[in-house]
Amino acid sequence: MSKTLELIFDFVSPNAYLVWRPLREIAARQGADLRITPVFLGGMHKLTGNAPPFIRDAEVKGKNAYASLEMQRFIKKHDLNRFRMNPKFPFNPVTLLRMLVSLEGEDQIRFIEALNPAIWERELDVADAGAVAAVLTEAGFDAEALSARTQDAAIKQALIDNTERAVERGTFGIPTFYIGDEMFFGKERLGQIEEMLATP
Repeated sequence: MSKTLELIFDFVSPNAYLVWRPLREIAARQGADLRITPVFLGGMHKLTGNAPPFIRDAEVKGKNAYASLEMQRFIKKHDLNRFRMNPKFPFNPVTLLRMLVSLEGEDQIRFIEALNPAIWERELDVADAGAVAAVLTEAGFDAEALSARTQDAAIKQALIDNTERAVERGTFGIPTFYIGDEMFFGKERLGQIEEMLATP
């Protein structure tokens, strides 16, 4: 059984924030390597015909209210009470995603560790380049160099390629996870993910 746990990730998804810490804990318990694949969720929605749940389910009586209830249950279960819905949501994450694409391995993990709480706990405005740079500098990154990389044509194309390949594999939303070729969607699948990683 593969011990690599892949997360399809975009900063704009509140569920990607909510699942981050529990997922890291599962990976640590099971001795799995966590691999990040940054994608542009907006582009994925266009390619698949999907839409954010609050839009897609707006006309379904009770569905968004129930989704909110499930979110609150998840927050309580995993002690994520610092979570705040970002007032700029849905924001444009492309610049941050290009920065993330330009990094590898543990640097990607550190980058997410720096930005996730800033966005989803301290309500960072990702359109404020100075505020983003301050967060990254505090985390030990060269914010100016990362910003420059976002204009690199190869980096831009890599994000597009990541998004298209994810859709080709069957991904339609975030958070999506892969263990080998086995796909899981949604934060509610954490138990299934851990069971598979624990299988000899």
